[in-house]
Amino acid sequence: MSLASAIKTGDLAELPSRRDEDWKWTDLRGLLRALPPASDRVAGDPAKGPLRRYDGLVGPGPFAAAADRAMVTINGERQHITLQSSEQPVSLALRFVAKGAGAHAAGATIVVAPGAHAVLLESHEGLDDGYVREIDLDIDVRAGASLERIVLVADRADAISVSFAHVRLGEGAAFAQTVLTDGAKRQRTETRIDHHGRGAAARLDGAYVLSDQRHADITTVVDLVDRDGAVAQLTKGCVRDQARGVFQGRIVVARGADGTDARMGHHALILSERAEVDAKPELEIYADDVACSHGNTVGALDEEALFYIRQRGVPDAEARALLTEAFVGEVIDRIEHDGAREVAQAWAAERLRSAP
Repeated sequence: MSLASAIKTGDLAELPSRRDEDWKWTDLRGLLRALPPASDRVAGDPAKGPLRRYDGLVGPGPFAAAADRAMVTINGERQHITLQSSEQPVSLALRFVAKGAGAHAAGATIVVAPGAHAVLLESHEGLDDGYVREIDLDIDVRAGASLERIVLVADRADAISVSFAHVRLGEGAAFAQTVLTDGAKRQRTETRIDHHGRGAAARLDGAYVLSDQRHADITTVVDLVDRDGAVAQLTKGCVRDQARGVFQGRIVVARGADGTDARMGHHALILSERAEVDAKPELEIYADDVACSHGNTVGALDEEALFYIRQRGVPDAEARALLTEAFVGEVIDRIEHDGAREVAQAWAAERLRSAP
């Protein structure tokens, strides 16, 4: 049961609904009464090769200046990518662009070769109103390899968009992820990690900045199976107007996964009376000799901090923006890739400073 299967079959009964526990805050069946027609296929220029062949149709993406290579998918394509070992980490800008008001499913299979080190600068973009889409990624980070994945989700306000990433970690592998989103009519970004490699490490971060009636759901599931695994997770968000933020995080430590170190935190600011945040952090522990914790806070801006800044002549709106930027900035500062971190800082500043 998924949005992709509903798009393929046209059967709305395939859509997840509030009756599904993991989807109770992001109901698609209750929202979608009919699916739009299939998105038009968009032809690239074969002379440009598989990389950059669509840039002339959609312009540069948000990570254009930060990546060594670029690959663009418009509407319903699936890419197969292998990132090989090199002296310096290779950075790939992978763009998923929705063009036209249609329904489609797209995706990619990404393999990071043993011992390779790579950066995936991923953007989900919408050029037109009214689209419905699902993006599915299979990511295999093999033994001794590392991948940093930064996902900028830039959907249109009336879009319905779901993305799903299934990540497998080999022995000694390292995976770091940061999801940045400002929501859509309905939007869900889900990551599931098979943390099966001994000594593998994962960082799962996210930041959402929501306004108007936008909705964003960040969901993660991590299954730890082998010994000495590590997970560090931090998600922060701020919502205003009638926006709704959803965070669901589950870490499962299987029997025999001794030596696991797992930390999860979610913290959100509600900046108006009609905004809403729903959060469900979970730990399931079946092993001994582990260090696991989770925390969750939802509240308003610190009035004492606001008063302190205003006393120094800073206008109220700017003071609030400074505090929210600092709040969300803790997630952004953890991005290791310099170019991606600069893009993320500009993204957050634009959304927070333009707010009333």
